[in-house]
Amino acid sequence: MSIRRLPEHLVNRIAAGEVVERPASALKELVENSIDAGATRIAVGLGEGGLARIEVADDGGGMTRADMALALERHATSKLPDEAIESVSTLGFRGEALPSIASVARLTIESRVAGAEGWARTVDNGEVVRDAPAALPPGTRIVVEQLFARVPARRKFLRSARAEYGACLDAVRRLAMARPDIGFSVEHDGRRALQVAGGQDRPTRVAALTDRAFADNAVPIDFDRAIDSGAYVLGGVASVPTYNRGIADHQYLVVNGRPVKDRLLMGAIRGAYAEMLPRDRHAVVALFLDVPMGEVDINVHPAKTEVRFRDPQLVRGLIVSGLRRALDEAGLRVVRHAPVDLAQRWTSEPIPADSAMRYEPSPHQGTAVMDRRPTFFSPPPQARAEPAWTPPAPQADHPLGVARGQVAKTYIVAETEDGLILVDQHAAHERLVLERMRAALVGGRVAAQALLIPEVVELDEPACDRLEARGAELAEFGLEIERFGARAVLVRATPALLGQADPTGLVTDLADELAAYNEALSLKERLDAVAGTMACHGSVRAGRVLSVAEMNALLREMEVTPHSGQCNHGRPTWIKLAHGDIEKLFGRR
Repeated sequence: MSIRRLPEHLVNRIAAGEVVERPASALKELVENSIDAGATRIAVGLGEGGLARIEVADDGGGMTRADMALALERHATSKLPDEAIESVSTLGFRGEALPSIASVARLTIESRVAGAEGWARTVDNGEVVRDAPAALPPGTRIVVEQLFARVPARRKFLRSARAEYGACLDAVRRLAMARPDIGFSVEHDGRRALQVAGGQDRPTRVAALTDRAFADNAVPIDFDRAIDSGAYVLGGVASVPTYNRGIADHQYLVVNGRPVKDRLLMGAIRGAYAEMLPRDRHAVVALFLDVPMGEVDINVHPAKTEVRFRDPQLVRGLIVSGLRRALDEAGLRVVRHAPVDLAQRWTSEPIPADSAMRYEPSPHQGTAVMDRRPTFFSPPPQARAEPAWTPPAPQADHPLGVARGQVAKTYIVAETEDGLILVDQHAAHERLVLERMRAALVGGRVAAQALLIPEVVELDEPACDRLEARGAELAEFGLEIERFGARAVLVRATPALLGQADPTGLVTDLADELAAYNEALSLKERLDAVAGTMACHGSVRAGRVLSVAEMNALLREMEVTPHSGQCNHGRPTWIKLAHGDIEKLFGRR
């Protein structure tokens, strides 16, 4: 077969496969055009998650009739006045988006330059069907309808309207994060989903677009490094290690005002938080990196979400150093919690009256010793001593021995015939709860414990949509929820196996995990992940004082539970020090 030149409409369809992957891709390109046009306000309207309709209106510079016709041709752009592509400062520059969208959808452009008449042009899957005057204020309004309606091979691979809506909202949120000087609004099916005012600074915009708790649990980033061609400047905010999420979707990265999803940058964030986060948790960050134009290549992929740095090691080192310095300065700061029932849960160790020793200073002592004591009636340091109401079982009968005490309110110390056992009480109980949940699901469903007062959990709208769509499946795990407005769900029952679980933390983590799942998979096919998340929230926490009976009960259950040697995240639940190891520590062997 001889080589032939492809027709223009087919070329545009092929290009659309790279530029317009889904409604969020088309929306991103249109909003970027509005930003490049100098808009101060951008309004987005969506229908059925962008599958039926995408509308973007701005108050930018607008286009003349001639420019509008030229904009619908491939590789026609106003953003490259010369051939210096390495110095481009606009978000768009390839001139592919509009003709690509127009080849796979019905595209209507209405635009007006200040002081001139407005004009409208409609292109239906590559064919011009309307070219006429239009009445509108200065600026541009673009409407995309029935995306991929005539390309069933692409349409069938799109996800549900809810999933596509979530992707569209994320795309606008990232662009709004990058440009706090511009006002953004998003309406979905006639209902306002997002609105931020223009003229904000970065911290204000970040706080407006992220979870309200993030601002209270974040540290500021301000780091720079100078080189011969200019300065690398890193700014933004990052969460303290104890404030983390189950997926990396809450990491916002901006390079020279352009939102990106770059592997190098995400790897640098993981490196900065190494040894501070569990393996399956991710930091929440909003980082703004400004580098000299010649040090970064933005023309890597048509979607323009990837960049390539001239010196990647310098960039990685800058991010790791900047984040670690900020985290080091945070010191002992952890997630701020202010539970209303804190006073009721506060308990203190009672000290018997007869054990309090009155301090009697010796006549031979000076005042220096007396000054060191906080009070003349302070008792000497004491440890907790608890009688065992039942005689301990013989150590030889149990591989994990019998409980002798608790260290740091986290680790159980048990004695066996041939050594000592140290048990991480949270990790061990987490595994036990998971195995109980698995056994319950094999029998049908997990028993639910109704809450006396249902708890309202506030989340963003896409997260609520994901939970609502999986409500029936979550009920089989013992978690009963229902929608409570646009941005909240009502928790009516939690799995009985979890005991006094934290509904807010549990539902938040489940919403994050559901975002990473394929919609075609049921939750039972993701049993380990879902049950593991629930088990983590229902386990005995580090820091809880256990009685001798509770410690022994935990040890006995570990001995008969499969896989109890490691927790759900792969960490060991217990270690053993044999008598020989202890003797070596003391130099006896």
